[in-house]
Amino acid sequence: MTVPDPLAPLFAPLSRLPGIGAATSARLARVAEGERLRDLLFTLPLAYTDRSLRPSLHALLTGAVPPGAVATVTVEVVRQEAPAGPRQPWRVLVTDGTGFAEIVLFHPARLAAMPPRARLLVSGRVELFDGRLRFPHPDHVVPADRPAAIPPIEPQWPLTAGLWPRQVARAMQGALAAVPALPEWHDPTLLRRRAWPGFAGALRLVQAPDEIPPPTARERLAYDELLASQLAFALLRRRKRPGRVLAGDGRLRDAALATFGHPLHSDQARVLAEIDADFASGRRMMRLLQGDVGAGKTLVALLAMLRAAEAGSQAALMVPTELLARQHHRTLARLAPVPVALLTGTLAAAEARAARAGLADGSIPLAVGTHALFQKSVAFHDLALAVIDEQHRFGVNQRLSLRAKGRATHVLAMTATPIPRTLLLAEWGEMEVSRLIRPPGRRGEVRTTLHAAATLPAVIEGVARMLARGASIFWVCPQVAESEAGDIAAAEARFAILSARFGAAVGLAHGRMDPAAREAALAAFAASPGRLLVATTVIEVGIDIAAASVMVIDHAERFGLAQIHQLRGRVGRAGQPGFCLLLHEDVPTAAARERLVLLRDCDDGFAIADADFRLRGGGELLGTRQSGTPGWRLADPGRDEGLLFMANQDAALIAEKDPALASPRGEALRLLLRLFERRAAATSLAAG
Repeated sequence: MTVPDPLAPLFAPLSRLPGIGAATSARLARVAEGERLRDLLFTLPLAYTDRSLRPSLHALLTGAVPPGAVATVTVEVVRQEAPAGPRQPWRVLVTDGTGFAEIVLFHPARLAAMPPRARLLVSGRVELFDGRLRFPHPDHVVPADRPAAIPPIEPQWPLTAGLWPRQVARAMQGALAAVPALPEWHDPTLLRRRAWPGFAGALRLVQAPDEIPPPTARERLAYDELLASQLAFALLRRRKRPGRVLAGDGRLRDAALATFGHPLHSDQARVLAEIDADFASGRRMMRLLQGDVGAGKTLVALLAMLRAAEAGSQAALMVPTELLARQHHRTLARLAPVPVALLTGTLAAAEARAARAGLADGSIPLAVGTHALFQKSVAFHDLALAVIDEQHRFGVNQRLSLRAKGRATHVLAMTATPIPRTLLLAEWGEMEVSRLIRPPGRRGEVRTTLHAAATLPAVIEGVARMLARGASIFWVCPQVAESEAGDIAAAEARFAILSARFGAAVGLAHGRMDPAAREAALAAFAASPGRLLVATTVIEVGIDIAAASVMVIDHAERFGLAQIHQLRGRVGRAGQPGFCLLLHEDVPTAAARERLVLLRDCDDGFAIADADFRLRGGGELLGTRQSGTPGWRLADPGRDEGLLFMANQDAALIAEKDPALASPRGEALRLLLRLFERRAAATSLAAG
């Protein structure tokens, strides 16, 4: 006999809700980012409107209730007044016996519900204009004998064109009525200690409240989502990922370090030992290596790749841009005592054929390349390790494509952007994480200073002096071209100004340029001292120009702190002191000032990343959106950081005691994982 799925009602389509037609369900699906009841129920209100205030018109007129408040008043219609002109509104004069007010309407269709002598309940924002009380376009106007038609507390959900709050409320009531009785997946002691309602009760308190919902209701729902995430990660970490043992005698590593000329610093040695432990475990490595600017990630990656070569296998390093691929290839080819292939989209046909042939027959053990590495025409003899640099710039399918070119391929993902602890748990929990801290004195000190926009002429004079001394200078702008927001410095406009002053010594590089022209500008900048490069954030990572010693960042308040930290990592790379000048608006906000002062006074990328996350939100993890926390419906890992760490500990305990989720609570937790679709994410997570 088939057991009914307890979650089936929540995964039913929105079109099945009573009174909801096809057009409305399509609009609801846009707002809910999904076509199921679950998606609508997980669309939390943006705010709540309290309509419980029921004053008299006299109280409103005398200021006992302040103008601008939302009020619900019982009135009688005195008369309707036609507009005085084509652009004037209709007015409906009403009274409650203590005073008079006007309902102001620009759409006469609503007048039919307000005939003279009708008794009405009117709810909306109140204005006092020219001594007269007005309800401009009230939210609700219903017969006085239907008070239940106006909710005392009205959730404000996100809307889209053609979708009205009443339609969302009706759909939400239908969805709440369909919520099944589900077994409790939280520990009873936790529920009592936190005073959390049950799952269905929390949804009702949040989506259809009779009063402003208590914070415990939203907190409970947030914890549901966080626990589902952390439990999925914990179970995936315990899952046996068949891998291969990579053992070596160290001869290739020793040769590379001898060429490098310096021993590993203690943090590099620790991280390499963690990687070697993964290689020896018989399980497939899934490790994220995050390292601050100048911490030495590339050397660690090379030594990991050489271990694969020592074991008779191959390793590949995939990077997002051709410029970075060529830089890494030069470094690896200089240090590695074995052949290193380069594969990019612009490689000459003969070179590409030779590289592909060497990788296919195994005569070339190491490869560096861009997206070209995972093309169908590229085959490896025995790919054992895939290293993915700046891995957030590749899609999941691209990362899977590279890993799939080998058998039980180990994966080492790298990022130069320090990730806050909260995001590590929230977004990277399936991977083991290694942090590589830059040792003191490894790079030249970069002195960061703040400069108001009004001092721009003085900054340009300082740049002139540095250019005369042969310095190479970056000038970074937040956007390519001028827009309607004309106060924002644009690279093209700044290039024109600086070119007029410094002539051919000024170059330009931004993301909209032809790639060949952009790389030519970067090459010219790198080739000779005493040049100035105006650029956008295309230089944020992967640009290694040792002579660069000065960076000016225009409108620094418009960048993220971690982003500026990465940008200033482009200077002071040759062991010489560097300078970073942050140009900001003349009167920055208090928050902007706080952020910039922190950056001026702190050189620890991880501390900066944590502060940036708390100040602005996580954004699209290492992606293009620079604030907010996407991918979460009920929780905000930044706001709910305490709950996130609690969920992490709870999940680890569950995975240890009941890894098969076979206990009664485990059965309930299986429903939780399905409800938040965490099981379906396993394939994507496996891509790193």
